Amino acid sequence: MGKSRSKLTALGLVLAMIAAACGGSDSTATDDDVAPATTAAPAATEPPPTEPPATTEAAAPETTAPATTQPAPTTLVPDTTAEWVTHETNDDCLCADGSEYTYFTRTVPDSTKVLLYFQGGGACFNEVMCQFGDDGTYLPNVTLAGDTPGNNSGIFNYDIEANPFADYSVVYMPYCTGDVHLGDATTPYSDDLTIEHNGFPNAMHGLDFITANHADATEVFVTGSSAGGVPAPLFAALAAEALPDAEVAALADASGGYPSNPAVNGVIGGLWNTEAAIPDWPELEGATAANFGIPDLFHLAGNHNPDIRFARYDNAWDSVQVSFSAFAGVGEEGLPAVLELNEQLVEGEGVDLPVYIAPGTDHTILTGDAMYSLEVEGVPFIEWLTSFVAGETPEDVRCVECEKPE
Repeated sequence: MGKSRSKLTALGLVLAMIAAACGGSDSTATDDDVAPATTAAPAATEPPPTEPPATTEAAAPETTAPATTQPAPTTLVPDTTAEWVTHETNDDCLCADGSEYTYFTRTVPDSTKVLLYFQGGGACFNEVMCQFGDDGTYLPNVTLAGDTPGNNSGIFNYDIEANPFADYSVVYMPYCTGDVHLGDATTPYSDDLTIEHNGFPNAMHGLDFITANHADATEVFVTGSSAGGVPAPLFAALAAEALPDAEVAALADASGGYPSNPAVNGVIGGLWNTEAAIPDWPELEGATAANFGIPDLFHLAGNHNPDIRFARYDNAWDSVQVSFSAFAGVGEEGLPAVLELNEQLVEGEGVDLPVYIAPGTDHTILTGDAMYSLEVEGVPFIEWLTSFVAGETPEDVRCVECEKPE
């Protein structure tokens, strides 16, 4: 694992990618569930969202799922019997506090569809933010991050027939490294505090599981919420390289409001040791960590593999993104403008990016059952999402009355 002894000199958020994954697995399943680490590496990116750990995923009001105007595909057969399996990893896969990293899978027999999901939960990049505990800006181990994904809500609610992922096998990657699943550094922030920013080796274990156990996959969908939405585009590109016969799509949930700020990118890139792992793609020739922000990941991945489809969900006044995008120089009135600017940036580089922008201050949509009742400008989110999952390119949906809440 690479080392970084840099100290934070400016607040901000950045992302980058690294080249190697964890090694073999001692799993509660079988020991041969993970293939050798894939060799492709992802690119650097930009400030991750940091949110209070008590609300790492947006809470959704309890609701019943309405009927959608577009019926679910006839091939959709919800599997309510498949069980979650916990997979332990070796010593190279760690959480921020040095504890063991585990991940979870749910296999639907005979399914050739796979969902790779990255959990959200903030970030840390200085001594104050990186303190261990359950009351900081990130969660430093899997136990605090939530040791089971079976929360029975949102896309993980298999009792709702409208769930477009009901017949997908799932690889669920917890988040416990404060680096949006993309770091590879052992970073001392003080004499008494050293953080294992080991997110990318951990995350690659999930992709390796897919290549070893779902080599016949015909559809791979990569997504995540908040900090977990950030790496989705590049992991989609890595998945497409590993499984060239599969159709690959990616959706980023609640991470679209962070601009690409080279100065900020470079500072955090040093703390997380990201620059050395920029992949050997033509689109990245001569690149440094400073060159890449969150919106850049879409067009870099899309231009590297034009067959991948991308989409994005955000709330116009997402309270988490409003608070922390300010660290990258966004004014308090600026989030809706940045959401639009980032879409223009991606599409200006030739990559289509359909977006669904809802009003209000909520943060994330995929892990709450409100996703089945949300409707913006007459378009139900579940209908929009289902069409995207099914291979279509939905039209942009934007709230018309998106005034900043009082």
